[in-house]
Amino acid sequence: MASRSAATATVRAVKRRSLIPTKAALSLTSSAVNRVKILLAEQPGSLALRIGVRQRGCNGLSYTLDYAEKKEKFDEEVLQDGVKIFIDKKAQLSILGTEMDFQESKLASEFVFNNPNISGTCGCGESFSV
Repeated sequence: MASRSAATATVRAVKRRSLIPTKAALSLTSSAVNRVKILLAEQPGSLALRIGVRQRGCNGLSYTLDYAEKKEKFDEEVLQDGVKIFIDKKAQLSILGTEMDFQESKLASEFVFNNPNISGTCGCGESFSV
């Protein structure tokens, strides 16, 4: 079955933090948790959102967000406040320690990844390099 894109995302470089192990590879803000709950409720049969990376944009990589009906063999599972996020094996190292937020304005609504691991982003914030 072809994957269905769940949403768009923006990437922001944030000040590097020490890589002290945390409870999860990814943390979600309360607005992100609420938005994921809404998205999953609108997609019967979807168990979680899957975060991946792909080659795209002027800076090399961009995140993908898709609905997941099952956990793949090497997916990292993040469970927070009743929502599940699966992180594709190719995205795991680039997302470690990242905070996932959801922001809305009059012109846009999107997930924003505050990522301490990236070394640069493009001007529009869609692609990044590690």
